[in-house]
Amino acid sequence: MSEQSSLPKIAAPRQYGAFNRLGLWTLYKREVGRFMNVWRQTLIAPLVTTLLYIIVFQLARGAGDGVIRSGDFAGISFNDFLAPGLLVMAILTNSFANTSSSLVIAKVQGTHVDFMMPPLSPIEQTIGFVAGAATRGIAVALAAGIVIHLSGLASLPIKNLWAIVWFSACASIMLGAIGAMTGIWADKFDNNATITNFIIVPLTFLSGTFYDINRLPEVLKNIAYFDP
Repeated sequence: MSEQSSLPKIAAPRQYGAFNRLGLWTLYKREVGRFMNVWRQTLIAPLVTTLLYIIVFQLARGAGDGVIRSGDFAGISFNDFLAPGLLVMAILTNSFANTSSSLVIAKVQGTHVDFMMPPLSPIEQTIGFVAGAATRGIAVALAAGIVIHLSGLASLPIKNLWAIVWFSACASIMLGAIGAMTGIWADKFDNNATITNFIIVPLTFLSGTFYDINRLPEVLKNIAYFDP
């Protein structure tokens, strides 16, 4: 027997063929069902956190009228300025948390092979995970927006619906994709927490959610423009 024939055969790359719509829909439902099963932690908790931010900042500003006196947002209520930023922050943090935690938990529990066995291509898996993350992020922001408006904590008039849809979709997709990359890289929860605490949270807080970036010194303002 020749040396070449004794070598183990290498399996050919898997051929996926047409777009697997059923598999993609199943993965998406799995991701949505995963965070809906623990809705108190994934939906209610960030909703309460968003409301606490508004209440705490309102109390911290004292008994004044709460109107911004300078900057590009002069003349409007600070809560009206703060609320949209908090809603976007909810989209960012929850979209990232959904994909990153899903993949890390699957690795730790040893169930990540379930994602590799079905006939799903990498792009189909990416779309499924990111779509699930976007659903959670937008759901939290939508619920928070409704509660904020109905409670009178801030006024949220809709000036441009398409701009809201566009930026909400872009924010949730971008952070969902970053969360997927983090989940693929991280081997344990500590690695995931490192990215969350030292990259995602600082960039989110320094993005102008709580203040007008035009009030920053020129150097810091220019740096803030590079914050995605």
